[in-house]
Amino acid sequence: MVSAPLLSVRDATVSFGAEPFFTGLTFSIHEGDKICLVGRNGAGKTTLMNVITGARELDDGERVEAPGLKIGYLRQEIVPADRTVFDFVFEQLKGKEEAHSLAYKVELVLQPLQVDHEKKMTELSGGQLRRVALARALVEDPDILLLDEPTNHLDLEVIEWLENYLNGWRGALLVVSHDRAFLSNVSDRIFWLDRGRLKIAPKGFRYFDEWSSMILDQEARELHNRKKVFEQEAEWASRGVKARVKRNQRRLAWVREERERLRADEAAFRRATAKIEVDSPDAGLSSQAVAEFYNVSKSFTDENGKETIILRDFCYRIRRGDRVGILGRNGSGKTSFLRLLIGELLPDKGKVKRAKNLEFSYFDQKRKDLVPEHSLWKTLCPHGGDYLDVRGKPRHVCGYLKDFMFDPTTASQPVATLSGGQKNRLMLARVLADPGSFLILDEPTNDLDMDTLDMLEEILVNFDGTLFVVSHDRDFLDQTVTKILAFEGGGKVDGCIGGYSDFLALKGRALNEGQPTVIRKVGGAVAERPEKLSENRKAGRLSYKLQFELERLPDEIEALEIEVANLESSLADPDLYARDPAAFGVMSNRFEVAKRELEAAESRWLELEELKDAAC
Repeated sequence: MVSAPLLSVRDATVSFGAEPFFTGLTFSIHEGDKICLVGRNGAGKTTLMNVITGARELDDGERVEAPGLKIGYLRQEIVPADRTVFDFVFEQLKGKEEAHSLAYKVELVLQPLQVDHEKKMTELSGGQLRRVALARALVEDPDILLLDEPTNHLDLEVIEWLENYLNGWRGALLVVSHDRAFLSNVSDRIFWLDRGRLKIAPKGFRYFDEWSSMILDQEARELHNRKKVFEQEAEWASRGVKARVKRNQRRLAWVREERERLRADEAAFRRATAKIEVDSPDAGLSSQAVAEFYNVSKSFTDENGKETIILRDFCYRIRRGDRVGILGRNGSGKTSFLRLLIGELLPDKGKVKRAKNLEFSYFDQKRKDLVPEHSLWKTLCPHGGDYLDVRGKPRHVCGYLKDFMFDPTTASQPVATLSGGQKNRLMLARVLADPGSFLILDEPTNDLDMDTLDMLEEILVNFDGTLFVVSHDRDFLDQTVTKILAFEGGGKVDGCIGGYSDFLALKGRALNEGQPTVIRKVGGAVAERPEKLSENRKAGRLSYKLQFELERLPDEIEALEIEVANLESSLADPDLYARDPAAFGVMSNRFEVAKRELEAAESRWLELEELKDAAC
């Protein structure tokens, strides 16, 4: 039985000036609803949330709420107040009976969000302010909780905690977010704002592409049947969503193929370097390497004498074309690692080597390179003129702004007048015009709508240089990177080949086996596996049996490689099946088995090499 609605809006009209923004707006929110609100920038998501809170009055229609309804609202912009974190959050409980006895709620919410309740709000970073504002929205336990981009500036550990918290939330939830994985995990209904109309689906966001494509296909058929003049509108309506399904298929296929190539390249690299000593810090880089960390250590000491270790004896080789996603909680060392990489920070110990003529392009999440007084035009063309060089081709500044969903008439508008999402789009436009050979993106997805994210993913998929992405957006990482580096704090760095989902699966397997997941250095390359502490390793040596196995594995791997190559060549013959169906069947079966045997042999060789290194 469906419960009575907490809030209902019926046949409402909301106007700005003489123009109606919403017409026929009708919806209800019930207890326990988990709603994701989606739509392009400017579609009216903030306006709809203000209608829910009552801050925006209706020009027509009615808004009905249950008696005593409490609504909590996490907004995008937070202005730091001159008070402690505890006082700021506790303020939500003031005026209640025995509010002082509810103070424990503040601690319960702040603790997992990892914020010091005694700190002044004015001393907090942007990410910490976001957490405090989230705590303030959660602590009152409202009947309806509105969250506007709640994952911005949060690390993955906190995002996962928030997902679990919201899934156990007894009240209703309405959330706006660009984080597809987050929306998929917390929602069971969709509110889609599309051209001034609210469309509602009784499913969670994971079904949005399928559902919206079906809606738009149906609309396109109806428009075609009515008048051909409406075909242009149908194309416009479906461009933002339908195309995403096809693009995602292409991107995912590309990522899968790239990961397979990377695994093969890593295996070949391990075999090629098995007998080679690690380069000395003064040696040059190989032709395929663009940068290398050699025994790098870095730490910081605060005013109280507390030491924070960022890296400890860290060795890592970055090769041309690497596409690396960087994870880690706030303060774990991600930004310091990037500053060491580009030369803004010097290591305490060890050396960072870079290839000659290496060109870095850096997207800074704090947008320090944007000058508020400059226009969009001057930001893209700081030296004047009407054209800028976009990846080797001249583009008119207005046309290039359109690519990033700006109205060309706003080209003379000051940067200071832009929203957070628009500033991010402008920064991306500036950085991606000439990304150089090494592109670094630090939290590029904050405040972006999904259409802009699709465009960014498409650009990055076609980028042929080296790419490093710092992001908490799991779906974005899965779409764009093929390696993961996870900074765990205290100088520990984990990682794997693949995207975020692969990293999560690897950690899950390690946890199930009761083993930590660690990065291993093999000639400067990265390999991954659950660490196994065998009795032979504890004893400080390899047994005769394991040593014998290690010595014969290279020959076995070489034989399997030759067999796999020969089988692949034979199966490539288009006439083989017609000429000899039985031989085709045998070869096909053996080909799959041989590939699995080769992968197992390579993994075993790596395991024994690591045991041997640990015993030395």
